[in-house]
Amino acid sequence: MSKIVTNNLNLWYGVFHALKNVDSAFEANRITAIIGPSGCGKSTLLRVFNRMNDLIEGVRTDGEVIIEDANILNSNTDLVVLRKKVGMVFQRPNPFPLSIYENIVFGEKIHGDRITRDKLDEIVERSLRDVLLWDELKDKLNEPALRLSLEQKQRLCIARLIAVKPDVLLMDEPCSTLDPQGTQRVEELMRELKNKYTIIIVTHNMQQAARVSDDTGFMLLGELIEFGKTEQIFTAPFDKRTEDYITGRYG
Repeated sequence: MSKIVTNNLNLWYGVFHALKNVDSAFEANRITAIIGPSGCGKSTLLRVFNRMNDLIEGVRTDGEVIIEDANILNSNTDLVVLRKKVGMVFQRPNPFPLSIYENIVFGEKIHGDRITRDKLDEIVERSLRDVLLWDELKDKLNEPALRLSLEQKQRLCIARLIAVKPDVLLMDEPCSTLDPQGTQRVEELMRELKNKYTIIIVTHNMQQAARVSDDTGFMLLGELIEFGKTEQIFTAPFDKRTEDYITGRYG
């Protein structure tokens, strides 16, 4: 079942045509990797899905992005509700300068109504267990989140997102600042999380895309050139441009 569908999606930054007629379907409870050279539109496409591009002056978008039978590009879309449903993990982990506990309950306190301490405690434990941090941090919940390692900070940011029960996790180069061990742990976490969430990841690391994703889309100059099962994209791509990129002929 498709979780996100784009139909004839176009986006401009001023006069620059950044996304060109993108048609795609992202399946539920799968990891989809978006690959391609720098400046090809990968992160722009990712940010369309929770309307983060709206924060950039001069952006214009047309076409459709369908989530739960609604076009989220419509002017009446509630962006607070959308961004709760479709969360974003950024390149560099960005925990708030608060305790570990307060980081995780931050969103719930905003969205929740008269939530009890017991309920917040339950959310913190569930979220930390989901990102495989509970055993490491259960005795440190009141310590500053900024003291954590980079990899722990990234997993904490994911815990902060899933605390508000989104449907989709968008990950923009989530391992780019991590060492190989940290990268391996976050990749293992992604495989666990896809049982509950739909995950879309932008990565420059083709080995990572091959390791972790079920589906892959290749972008070039704002176009989605090819989209399919990861194994097929990496072993028998239909388009020569995809093959040239994967084999290192350019990019």
